Amino acid sequence: MAAFAQSAPCWVDVQLSDLEAGKRFYGGLFGWTFHAEDGMPFADAYSGGELVAALAAKQDGRMPTTWGVYFSTRDIVATVARVREAGGQVITAPVRAGGAGVLAQAADPGGAVFGLWQAGERAGFEKLNQPGSFCWTEVHTRRPERVDAFYEDVLGFQGTDIDIPGDEGAAEPFRMWSPAGTEPGEDSAVGGRAVITDASPAMLPSYFLTYFAVAECDRTVETAVRLGGRIKTPPLDIPYGRMAVLQDDQGAAFAVLQPTEPRS
Repeated sequence: MAAFAQSAPCWVDVQLSDLEAGKRFYGGLFGWTFHAEDGMPFADAYSGGELVAALAAKQDGRMPTTWGVYFSTRDIVATVARVREAGGQVITAPVRAGGAGVLAQAADPGGAVFGLWQAGERAGFEKLNQPGSFCWTEVHTRRPERVDAFYEDVLGFQGTDIDIPGDEGAAEPFRMWSPAGTEPGEDSAVGGRAVITDASPAMLPSYFLTYFAVAECDRTVETAVRLGGRIKTPPLDIPYGRMAVLQDDQGAAFAVLQPTEPRS
């Protein structure tokens, strides 16, 4: 696949306590196959022979069991500097991942963690917006104004504000992100920002939610439960398709979306 546009989501991985159990769960759920070099604590995931994600064994049991998203950057050192200037926190300074590229991890002012990726031999996803692959990401935060300004400064996102159906039919504010240089709106959006409301537990931290496209949402949910996963948000219809939020059998949360119209 060609290089990703500046600030586009280009990769996701999940940190797990039991890597082999993770392979069984996601292999059964999405039909993924895996490849891991001997002795390496991670495995690349493939859908139809194309790279879609990675599963990693946690090196420290205190690390959260979670999916992480990475945004593409052509100059990771400069992007990390902007993170600091904009009030974020650098968790992992830029480090080379062999010839594949350079990665870093940061947290926004609300505490949500995300990654940065400067491509070398590996651009990122080889497949996306198709069943079994990444299709969307969004940050959930209690500090929307501060976080909006942060991502505009650091990643150059342009926002489009919309209302989406919430609990009991109430509209909830949502901001779609479009990369710099594009016409802001639904057609160019690569992710978004949702607001954590008072209806959520007070201790719930800010977080990124990764979405995977599926052919049939309800059937995917049933399969996840059969494989030992849990339902966080049951299947529901939204303007862009039918979605649900799940946890795998180790507690990592993610969403699945059956799009109304597949994106290219």
